[in-house]
Amino acid sequence: MAGLIKREDIDEVRQRTDIKEVVDGYVTLKGAGLGSFKGLCPFHDERSPSFTVRPQVGRYHCFGCGEDGDVISFVQKLDHTTFHEAVEKLAARIGYELRYEDGGSGPNREEIGRRQRLLDAHKIADEFFRAQLLTPGATEGRNFLYGRGFDRAAAEQFGVGYAPQGWDSLLKHLRGRGYTDAELKLTGMFSEGGRGIYDRFRGRLIWPIRDIAGDTIGFGARKLYEDDQGPKYLNTPETALYKKSQVLYGIDLAKRNIAKERQLVVVEGYTDVMACHLAGITTAVATCGTAFGTEHIKIARRLLSDDGSGGEVIFTFDGDAAGQKAALRAFEEDQRFVAQTYVAVEPGGSDPCELRQAKGDSAVRDLIGTRRPLFEFAIRASLRRHNLDTVEGRIAALRESAPVVAQIRDAGIRPAYARELAGWLGMPVEEVSRAVGAAAKRNAQGTSGGAGQGYGQGHGQNQTRSAGPAHGAAPGVAPLPPSATLPAFNRPDPRDPVAAMERQALEVVLQQPAILEGATWLRFSEARFSTPAYLAIHEAIRASGQGSIGDPARWVEQLLQEVPEPLRPLVSELAVVPLPASTAEAVQRYCRDILARLFELQITRVKADKMGQLQRLDATADPEAFQRLNRELMELEMQRRSLRMDS
Repeated sequence: MAGLIKREDIDEVRQRTDIKEVVDGYVTLKGAGLGSFKGLCPFHDERSPSFTVRPQVGRYHCFGCGEDGDVISFVQKLDHTTFHEAVEKLAARIGYELRYEDGGSGPNREEIGRRQRLLDAHKIADEFFRAQLLTPGATEGRNFLYGRGFDRAAAEQFGVGYAPQGWDSLLKHLRGRGYTDAELKLTGMFSEGGRGIYDRFRGRLIWPIRDIAGDTIGFGARKLYEDDQGPKYLNTPETALYKKSQVLYGIDLAKRNIAKERQLVVVEGYTDVMACHLAGITTAVATCGTAFGTEHIKIARRLLSDDGSGGEVIFTFDGDAAGQKAALRAFEEDQRFVAQTYVAVEPGGSDPCELRQAKGDSAVRDLIGTRRPLFEFAIRASLRRHNLDTVEGRIAALRESAPVVAQIRDAGIRPAYARELAGWLGMPVEEVSRAVGAAAKRNAQGTSGGAGQGYGQGHGQNQTRSAGPAHGAAPGVAPLPPSATLPAFNRPDPRDPVAAMERQALEVVLQQPAILEGATWLRFSEARFSTPAYLAIHEAIRASGQGSIGDPARWVEQLLQEVPEPLRPLVSELAVVPLPASTAEAVQRYCRDILARLFELQITRVKADKMGQLQRLDATADPEAFQRLNRELMELEMQRRSLRMDS
């Protein structure tokens, strides 16, 4: 078995990898001050972005849940890999050859982490299927695509391929690339019978299903031949890679436009995604054989930066009964979004692919353009279930639809829809408004059970609100969460001006360590910190020495090893919190000002000590000491004035 990766190689991978580029594959990041980026945390549900990345120091920190770390730990947590596998993945990403303690070149093919091994197998299969689409045997598959308005360029754009009709075409191909049958069983690309494993996908058109990072994790296959006894669409079963409740087809192609346009369009099939993208709706994705659920919403909200500042989710469904049922299921999840939710249904029942075939790209764009609020669709659907020609039917319809109106989040729109509902029912507006108001009260009572919970209670649940700062937290700076409390240190009081000053100074030297060059290092190392947690960090800085101040990422990593373990989350937080400056010059000016204030505070403390000594001294009994203290006080005052002039 291969040995451990050499420590210096781990450090090199960490230094060479741009953490922002890696995080961008999972989270939509926006600028949050010079050198800082912010987005919705991928580790917990939140409405306001509190996940901060600072590439210069190579770290991330969530001010909501306390998750923090470097690029290696980020990949570990998001991809569910071991440390070893995460380093190997990042090394492969930047083309860095790792060395191992046993002197070898690393683990052989059988010893590579299972996840990466599976990803490699899917990548090979993806390439195999795409190549097969160009062969004579794939004529039926190409005809299917052409018949639905997709040319060769479209097939290449979406990676569409073809699975040959034999039983072992892919099996032989992957065996030839060194894969064992035991490994192949884990991919979901093969079925097993009395004679062993065989290709799961045979004589079918193939769509690669990729995760948000662009790795192929499964396949969707469409039946082409009449003698195929399988279902119309056959997907990869659940595997270590492929979890259908967490997968959105097309997310790898759509993610950047979703973030840019603050729009997500949810369609029902692979060809619908293709049709939408080719028609200019490049925010379209599809679920893979399951309803749009909670895990999909988490993905969508992170991409939309679903923080209350706009955005929309548009569902397209067939006009039949199944489509209406799907729309109502989507409405049940509506309250999980801050973004507005809509539904777009083509009156004739056509899906986007059929619509594009019949009427062209503009018709697809028009379909999305004529979207209706999802709650309106839900209200009308509830009315259709009742006979509105009878009093009993209208009362029953009101009882069912009033709670739907009551769920409308926009308090300005809700009364307008109450009036609309009154018109649809043919009932007095006052009566309908009372019913809606009563339903709203019941909703409020049903959700008030969680009100008043203290910070951190309910931790780990699917909360839709950010935990936010605790009472007494400094403005814009959340305290450490309960999971990262400091058992050996009291939590610094943000209302204490000295503690606040010490915190700001540590933020500066952690993020801009080059400012400690020359005499500044001596002055900073001699400074006296009084807040226990900050004092421990200051001592760790002194113990680390000046060796790494030219490399912020290495500097922070070194300090994390020096500080007591309970303080590591605090160090990570101080290293990424945005500094209040928008230009490089402003950052330098801010850093100089903060250190000048710290040094002035130190001078003030020393002056107070010497003034006390002077007052206790008998000048006639010890005139030399009296004169020395006066000289020292004068020198301290000159230093203080010099600091003010320089800052």
